[in-house]
Order: sequence, then structure tokens, then C-alpha cells
Amino acid sequence: MVVLNPPQSAPEKPWPDATPASQPRLAPRTVAMLALLVAGLLLAATTNLAKVAHDAGISPMVYLVWPLSGAALLLLGNAAWHRERLALNRRTIEYSMVSGFLTVAGANLIFFSAVSHLGVSFVALMIALPPLFTYVGALLLRMEAFNRWRALGVVLALTGTAILVLRQWGTPDADPVWIVITLAGPLLLSAGNLYRSRRWPPGVSAQALAPAMLLGAIILLTLYAWASDASLTLPRHPRDLALIALQAVIFAGQFLALFILQKAGGPVFLSVMGGVAAIFSVPIAMLVLGESALPALLPGSLLVAAGIASLLFGTRGTPAPPRPM
Repeated sequence: MVVLNPPQSAPEKPWPDATPASQPRLAPRTVAMLALLVAGLLLAATTNLAKVAHDAGISPMVYLVWPLSGAALLLLGNAAWHRERLALNRRTIEYSMVSGFLTVAGANLIFFSAVSHLGVSFVALMIALPPLFTYVGALLLRMEAFNRWRALGVVLALTGTAILVLRQWGTPDADPVWIVITLAGPLLLSAGNLYRSRRWPPGVSAQALAPAMLLGAIILLTLYAWASDASLTLPRHPRDLALIALQAVIFAGQFLALFILQKAGGPVFLSVMGGVAAIFSVPIAMLVLGESALPALLPGSLLVAAGIASLLFGTRGTPAPPRPM
């Protein structure tokens, strides 16, 4: 969202290669690009549907827990169909809970809540910010070698996002508290990108890890709802139930594509999915949901798009994931 392994050690492949040799396989870079497009499109749909859910009176907690539960069931069925099992041990439980908090529960609760305060367009463009933090973290952890094109891409994307944040901050109806809270979302996503690559359990497939992460997030969200006395009552209106069911299907595809992208492209390439989502989210929010254009939307979006292009141009081949710790 690249060299992810320290140069002194050979990469350890943490997932099985179940594709028979007789079947043609797509090149890893092609898989990464397709997964990036699918994940970005589904994330854009999620961001816009969060606003629709808010307008329908569905709370962020309800709109997270129930669709995530449906998505977990769908992904568990997918794992069973492919005969992928996740052994319950200390490592996999840790992975499920930590990745569930960073990638799903914490970040999405922030973004879903912020939509009602700042709008879809602003939240979508904040989701485009993780490449900066992910790239810096990957360099510090020696998960990636320095590349000037990728570094330039991060700087461009950060500059575009900074312009948007500063202009949004200066608007008469700005909500500085929620702007600051929303900026914590990209930090959680970036930490999640790095953690999932660094701690990927050896021998476990993406099909098995995706539902495990969602189950970890559901447990954490349910505990938070219990501690905060938040209601998780399922809405009864057919429209609301249809919206929750649709989001469950989107979540299932989104998080499965995320793990496929993680496996094929690594954490920095994965983090670009937020920028891809923003390219789709902002026009949808303006044309379908009737949101007004953000201040400095054009220069900010162009810089973010240029940053994504530079990051993609700086990718040479498709790396293997790092050796698990």
C-alpha cells in the first residue's frame, strides 16, 4: 500500500501455495494491483454507506458489530470451503486481537463516528494518509529498503492531505476536536499494516486470518459497548437490515482483499488502498450524497493522486512478506 525482508535472511513464506502447478497463476504484481483496486473500491463503498447508516439513525457501534459479525460468518464459510483452518494458540489469538483492534475496531469506530461530524470526503481523504506512517515504520523496522520514488510519493500524499486538513480547520463550521480524533485513525491503520506483516503466523493462509481478525474486533467492540453501556440492538426496519446485510458482504470482500493485498504487496503497498478509496469516495459523496466540495479539494486530491502514482512507480516486482517474529 520493496524489499520487505532484511537482506541478511531469506524470507519465510507464511502461507501455503495451494494452487496446482498445472493451473496458470497471475503474476504477484498483477494480483497485488487487482487486490488494490478491489479493496479500494469496497473501502470507498464502506465510507459512503457509513454516512447513509448515520442518516438512517443507525449508531456507529451497531453498524460495526452486526455487519462485522455477518462478514465473519461469510469468511469462515469461505475458509471452510477452501479447507483452511486456524489453530488456536497464543500467537494466533494475539494476532487476531491486536490486528482486530488496529485495523478494524479502533480505526473504523473513529472513522464511522467522524463521518457525521466531518463528512465522507474529509474522512475518505484521511484514510489516504497511512502510506506516510507505514513507509517510515517499515524503514525503521528494516522491512523495506529506501526508494526515492516511494519516498517522494509519501511526501506528495502527505502534502496534499496537510493542505486539506489546514483548509478544513480554517472553515467557519470546523470541528477541531473531531479533526484531531480522525487523524488518529491513519496512525492505527499504519500500525496495523506493519503489525500484520511482521507478526503473520507461519503456515497460516489469508483465508484463515481474515475471519480471525474480524472475530477479534467483534469481541473488543462488544466489550467496549458493554463497558460504555452502548446499545447493540439490531434495527428492525427492513431498510436498515438490508443496509447492514449489504455492509456485511462488503466487509467480507474488503478484508479478504486486504489480506490478499498484504500477502502480495506488503504493508506500504497495502496502505495505498486508502488513497485509491479516496479517489472513488469523494466523487460518490459529492454526486450521490450531495456533499459540498472540501476547501482546496482539487490541489489536495491531485497531490494525493500524484503521491499514489509515485509509490506505485517505485515498486519493483512484488516482494515476499517479512519473516515473522
